[in-house]
Amino acid sequence: MQLWVGLGNPGAKYANTRHNIGFMAVDRIASDHGFGPWRARFRGEMAEGRFGSDRVMLLKPMTFMNLSGESVAEALRFFKLEMDALTVFHDELDLAPGRLKVKHGGGHAGHNGLRSIHQHLGPEYRRIRMGIGHPGDKRQVSNYVLHDFHKADEGWLDDELRGICDGAPKLAAGDDGGFMNAVALRMPQPEKKPKKPAAEAPKQKNPAQRPTGAPRGVDANDAGELNHAEFAALSPLEKLKRRFR
Repeated sequence: MQLWVGLGNPGAKYANTRHNIGFMAVDRIASDHGFGPWRARFRGEMAEGRFGSDRVMLLKPMTFMNLSGESVAEALRFFKLEMDALTVFHDELDLAPGRLKVKHGGGHAGHNGLRSIHQHLGPEYRRIRMGIGHPGDKRQVSNYVLHDFHKADEGWLDDELRGICDGAPKLAAGDDGGFMNAVALRMPQPEKKPKKPAAEAPKQKNPAQRPTGAPRGVDANDAGELNHAEFAALSPLEKLKRRFR
């Protein structure tokens, strides 16, 4: 059995905010893969389903972000699961919108939901870092993450959530690379710039066009199509006439 947690804040006010992208991910998994109904458990909402033989419990803590660890710890201990059974989907300021990475262990980087989980359980669990970008000013972070996604974000966000659902069976099987590849296949690929055609090499004059012994600047036609012996037999004056005629 595995426990997959989506981080966010409860209530319609926060439903479409950047901080709730973790909720969005587990909601989409439950919907697309036919998980059971969401039920109130462990101070959160939980749905259950399977990927083949892999049983997965989805959890959305309803404690608000700062206390997420309380709900997660209750669920993990109730099911007697080890930390390697825990996966957390969360927003990530340090990744561009539409970028996604899997990480095992490490710090919480100031994320309040992760900070709470660390306090109750420690850092050794798998995270699905879902990029939302950074506002560029630390003072604006709180307002930024609690703001709704823009209309322009809808395209990449839907593609990413579809990719997460595509890759969910791989994630359940422990194939992090296969999961990330499934997400990448859903995301729009950058257009490749056409290659510039290679510059043509300057054409070389064929030395055979000028008879041996003919003055430079005089080609075979200037020389009257004479062969080497005939041209060499001409007087200097005749050669000069042929050159300038």
